[in-house]
Amino acid sequence: MTDQARSWLAGVAALLLLTGCSTAAEPEPEPELRAGQLLTARPLTTAAALPSAAETRLITYVSDDSHGEPIVVSGTVAVPKTAPPEGGWPVISWAHGTTGYADTCAPSADTADGLVHDYVSVVRPMLDSWLTRGFAVVQTDYQGLGTPGGHPYVDGVSEANTVTDIVRAARHLDSGIGTEWLAIGHSQGGQAVLFTAQDGQDRAPDLTLAGVVSIAPGGVDMGQAVDLLRAGRPEVEAAQRFLPLLVLGAAVVDPSVDPDAIFTSQARPLLTAARTECVAQIDAVPTVPASEVLAPEADLGGLRAYLDRQDPVRLTPRVPVLLVQGTADAAVSPAGVDQLAKALCANGAAVDYRVYPGQDHRGVIAPSVTDMQNFVDAVMNGDSPDSCTP
Repeated sequence: MTDQARSWLAGVAALLLLTGCSTAAEPEPEPELRAGQLLTARPLTTAAALPSAAETRLITYVSDDSHGEPIVVSGTVAVPKTAPPEGGWPVISWAHGTTGYADTCAPSADTADGLVHDYVSVVRPMLDSWLTRGFAVVQTDYQGLGTPGGHPYVDGVSEANTVTDIVRAARHLDSGIGTEWLAIGHSQGGQAVLFTAQDGQDRAPDLTLAGVVSIAPGGVDMGQAVDLLRAGRPEVEAAQRFLPLLVLGAAVVDPSVDPDAIFTSQARPLLTAARTECVAQIDAVPTVPASEVLAPEADLGGLRAYLDRQDPVRLTPRVPVLLVQGTADAAVSPAGVDQLAKALCANGAAVDYRVYPGQDHRGVIAPSVTDMQNFVDAVMNGDSPDSCTP
């Protein structure tokens, strides 16, 4: 944990202590921060709010990083306008796609002219549709987006922790929120919910995780992409736009990874943009030939090990998975997701794999909504849709 994050947590603990202090002379013990603990909440009326919600609130809550250290995370909670049913509203926990590394890239901070509005505006109609179907919708920003400390991009353990713990925090906020929940994620979030499918139920046994929807999940063979960049293979030149995010994320988890030592001077503008800007601004930085991205003397061992740990092909989901992919996706390889589907099936998961001809990375979201709804209805009724072949 960084010194900045420790100071933030210490301040939160002090605030909790002050709000609960007595007039006794004995000092109160420092309050324990627990995963899923709600810290702050306030109404949200910006572009990040969902239009069909009775109310959307911006919250901070406690989760754990991949080392088991407590972290403060931001996110949003939106509840339907309808009265909660017996047992409370079921919950959709949304895991967002790649927005960036900087705090300004947190989806909860979105505005109509914000740096991530191009992405948030694409996913909003799908998320809003769940409210009209009677679901509460919670959206984590992940570790380090909008809160102190770096963002460990594609770190599956911390992602799954934050996706799960926001559901627990939301139940402290609104008693109408129930215990049954599902995780839906896209791109980076598609990978996050696969880690959630493996670990979420054990992390929150007080809740019932019915299933997950993974849309165009990233993470497959990321380490190999780095190897191909080092070899100067031109077919992976597009991957260099994500590389600074991967390197910065790895450095959060493993301080031996030195981002400045990995990039050449020609490619360093990508790293500079990634530290302060979001995906659209990183995309505007000119790329360089694949052979000129990585410094020849750079030690990539720590980065390679980090990326290998985040590959979802090694996971064993314990709840049903709907896997969604478009054939025209240039950001996530359709062949890689085919490989992922086969691996998850081989690992014993119940996988319903749906492919959408002609749809690209973001374009696949809208046409898959009906399949998402049918899948959610099925798993909430106890079924396990499964297209795996024996």
